[in-house]
Amino acid sequence: MTIGVKGNWDFVLPFRSAKLLGLVLVAYAVATATVLFQTVTQNRILTPAVMGFDSLYVALQTALVFFLGTRDLASVDMRLRFVLETLLMVGMSMALFYWLFLSRQRSLHLVVLAGVVCGVFFRSLAHMMQRILDPNEFIALQDMLFASFNSIDQQLLAVSAVIVLATAFVSRRLLTKLDVLALGRDVAINLGIDYQRVVLLLFAMIAVLVSVSTALVGPITFFGLLVANLAYQAVGTDRHKYTLPAATLLAIIALVGGQTVLERVFGFDTALSIIIEFTGGIAFMLLLYRNLRR
Repeated sequence: MTIGVKGNWDFVLPFRSAKLLGLVLVAYAVATATVLFQTVTQNRILTPAVMGFDSLYVALQTALVFFLGTRDLASVDMRLRFVLETLLMVGMSMALFYWLFLSRQRSLHLVVLAGVVCGVFFRSLAHMMQRILDPNEFIALQDMLFASFNSIDQQLLAVSAVIVLATAFVSRRLLTKLDVLALGRDVAINLGIDYQRVVLLLFAMIAVLVSVSTALVGPITFFGLLVANLAYQAVGTDRHKYTLPAATLLAIIALVGGQTVLERVFGFDTALSIIIEFTGGIAFMLLLYRNLRR
């Protein structure tokens, strides 16, 4: 907030506080969504991005630009557009994952395969529409979809903060049920958990959190995987009252600290999203290798 301040404090503090709030909201959304998703799937190498959540958001954004155009889309209030996009994404993702997880008991391998295929389908659909777009609208769309931590839309901060606080309250109430869910479907049902209702609620929360993080900074594939697994290693337990705060804290340190170093040391010579995705991709491959050895 105060490093290298040169100029009017009335401008610097509101500007930096808005960016800081955006980074904290993104950190919480990504970390919490990943931990919740790994709890439901009982697998620590899966993330909402791997299962197609980010691809669904990209396809939705591309469809809006394709059918409405950037001029008409820019005339829509950003907050109203964000709420409508989030509701649509929650409905589509819940329908998809109801079929994958709850309509009948399926093996994890089939679930992963179906999720990856759906992600490929959404990406292919988005790429097809992008090839038909006018070049100017395509450039505007690419700017919307590229992850950037430097230009966070301040119009969405208030709405995102309300959504994040609501999900934080709900996840706090579900802490004990999350610990039971981590034991498996059959054990959770035998211990009295309303499995279908709780899992549907978790998928809705995951979809909302992914929408928040993607709307603020753009798609981030491997960041959640990185901070979630670091949190598991740091706390040494699977209890969610420790893993969720630890993952959120590590995500905040990574984003805020990384952005500070990028701005003050490297002078914006590279993008933070590139470093995060590179590091997260290496962590993903290491986790795959370790699981294969087991």
